[in-house]
Amino acid sequence: MRPRQTPAPDAHARATLGKARTENFPVAPAFLPRAWREGLMAVYGYARLVDDIGDGDLAPGGRDAVLLGLGPEAADDRPALLDALEADLARVFGSAGGGPRHPLLQALRPVVRAHGLTPEPFLGLIAANRQDQQVSRYETYGDLLAYCELSANPVGRLVLALTGTATPERIRRSDAICTALQIVEHIQDVAEDLQRDRIYLPAEDLRRFHVAEADLKAPTAGASVRSLIAFEAARARDLLDEGTPLVGSVHGRLRLLLAGFTGGGRAALRAVCGAGFDVLPGPPRPTRSGLLREVAAVLRTAPRKG
Repeated sequence: MRPRQTPAPDAHARATLGKARTENFPVAPAFLPRAWREGLMAVYGYARLVDDIGDGDLAPGGRDAVLLGLGPEAADDRPALLDALEADLARVFGSAGGGPRHPLLQALRPVVRAHGLTPEPFLGLIAANRQDQQVSRYETYGDLLAYCELSANPVGRLVLALTGTATPERIRRSDAICTALQIVEHIQDVAEDLQRDRIYLPAEDLRRFHVAEADLKAPTAGASVRSLIAFEAARARDLLDEGTPLVGSVHGRLRLLLAGFTGGGRAALRAVCGAGFDVLPGPPRPTRSGLLREVAAVLRTAPRKG
């Protein structure tokens, strides 16, 4: 069912949506049905807004704060912005008049109604960004996986819900892919995250490879840091392998979309490997040709079911 009367995003919202071009994977490629593209971009816009609030990456000027019902002076108050966003999300799901205030949530409302989406995945993303305001280090890999359950897995679950293909087994495979993609992003962005005083590499792994936080501030990675990054990359690759059967469990254009997500993660890992696991000068990014090769490989190897 196609969402009707989806509000056209204003220029401010379009700038947020434009960040989709920088992701490791295609967010809403043109080969998808229009209703799916609209739904995926609406979900992406919401997820990007939540992350931008949590990371302090909103556009200058305080417009997002004003759109969420706050004053421009609240532009740097991340907890207040997340609270205001959660209140606006309640308006997306509420039946009372008025509706949400922010254009990105206005665009989300018809998608939620058309596809019968529930609040839980959207609230999970807010919870992850609230956690980012309070937790800057993760002691164990299990702790990091619990964070990914909030920060990444809801997105895959929303994709399955939007396409009407959610089953318990597919959700399990999707969670593996989404967690892998989050870990890949953490690997790529070690230096950027450290500038925000965040380290998503588990502390137990830093100790295992004899890496001190000071080593992560170097302009280039030493042997110990490279070994640590290779270890985390192997974990992400194993999760992608676990999730890849999801691609073979669906058909048609959805199969291509999920292969794009999975291939994007594999291409990013290949770029990290190609950089000798030295991510400190900046995030290694896959080339378009590298992405296409990995997507093709996923389509060839994903076992078909049904």
